[in-house]
Amino acid sequence: MSHTTSGVTAEHGARAAFRQDVAELVTTLDGDAFTVEDPGYDAACAGYNLAGQRHPDVVVTAHSASDVVEAVTFAAAHGLPVAVVATGHHAMRPLVGGLLVTTAAMDDVHVDATTRRAVVGAGARWSDVVPRTVEQHLSPVHGSSGQVGAVGFTLGGGLSPVLGRKYGWGSDHVVALDVVTASGELLRASADEHTDLFWALRGGRSNLGIVTSMEIELFPVERFVGGGLFFDGQHAAAVLSAFASATATAPDDLTLSLAFLRLPPVPGVPELLAGRFVVHLRVAYLGDAATAATLLAPLRSAAPVLVDTVEETRSEDFERIHNDPTDPAPFSEETSMLAEIGSSAQQAFLDLVGPTSGTGLHIVELRHLGGAFDVTRSGAGAIVAESAAYVLWAVTIGMPDDNAGGIAQARALVEAMRPWSTGTRYLNFAPDDGHPERSFTAPDWIRLQQVKAAADPANLFRVQQPLIAA
Repeated sequence: MSHTTSGVTAEHGARAAFRQDVAELVTTLDGDAFTVEDPGYDAACAGYNLAGQRHPDVVVTAHSASDVVEAVTFAAAHGLPVAVVATGHHAMRPLVGGLLVTTAAMDDVHVDATTRRAVVGAGARWSDVVPRTVEQHLSPVHGSSGQVGAVGFTLGGGLSPVLGRKYGWGSDHVVALDVVTASGELLRASADEHTDLFWALRGGRSNLGIVTSMEIELFPVERFVGGGLFFDGQHAAAVLSAFASATATAPDDLTLSLAFLRLPPVPGVPELLAGRFVVHLRVAYLGDAATAATLLAPLRSAAPVLVDTVEETRSEDFERIHNDPTDPAPFSEETSMLAEIGSSAQQAFLDLVGPTSGTGLHIVELRHLGGAFDVTRSGAGAIVAESAAYVLWAVTIGMPDDNAGGIAQARALVEAMRPWSTGTRYLNFAPDDGHPERSFTAPDWIRLQQVKAAADPANLFRVQQPLIAA
């Protein structure tokens, strides 16, 4: 027998043995597990952001915390790095090999109106959570899209376009986290137990373990005034100036963001937005309609309004503010936090993404911070917004290998705005570019690595925005 033949035979035998091990793993699960040879593998690996290609050795579709324990134990025994995904909105570097845990089926939501708290499963989306809390006249600090996973959103900071300026970061309102660590233990982390891990997970996310559920605080909000003002892109300068003025004096009950949209004419894109440059001012006000009208009057008069959808809104209809796309698509993103957007910053911004810029970026957004975002709560996690007044977010649609120009333009925009940057960035918008430290202060980055070394000494969780290089 030749060396080549014997090598192929050995490889085949090792593969058969691994598949047998996976078959045995399946017998311990409430969910399922797949290798590339199995029907259902591709569907199990898929996520919302199609730019994040996933080709693990095995994918476990977890239905329970015990499934996650079994998956992590299996990975450790076989020397496989571990990644986790719920909805897959956040971009991740291509996953080749290893073990992927998907938590989408773990979508239970339990609301306690008396304590104003909810326990949210790892796979629950905001569209699962908010309707349940509103039944009790309460709301969580949620995101702009109902399709985004609540746990991932919260662990990455939790920048709410409705409740954020009033109540702060979503991560500040986590009471406890149930997490499976690299040792295969299911722990409860809170301000009273496993405190270092509790701090680090709110920022370190899946680098430290897999959160199977979270307990969060809720707030007495069931209605707000919200929607959007749409302007033709030729008026970008006037609207940007009005936005800067309005946000300089906005009460904490008012949250505004401004998006420059250049969306392609494809199915799912509204006719108003398809194939043209439109400026979209997003609005949420936790108060009455009359006061909202007074606050928005300078914005409505900044330029001719194409469409005005601002009206009294039920909390469960929060998605109508941003109208985020619901169909999966490939996209890349860049971000930074800005200290201010005075006239010089506005001009630099318009030079690169204004009506005469010729940019190919599909979405460029400025989200207003301030208010409760500036308040450092006791026991807060590793999320930083010191001196930040806005989050800049740039999105380009397309597979990364085919979209080098768009990615370069997004990076160029962030670089051009550096004179007004705080030097950090919002974690949920940050690309997986090998520089996770840019999302943290220097002391927090050192502490995160220390907690990582203690919680995961073998660096099992090293795939997504790794805190320690593999």
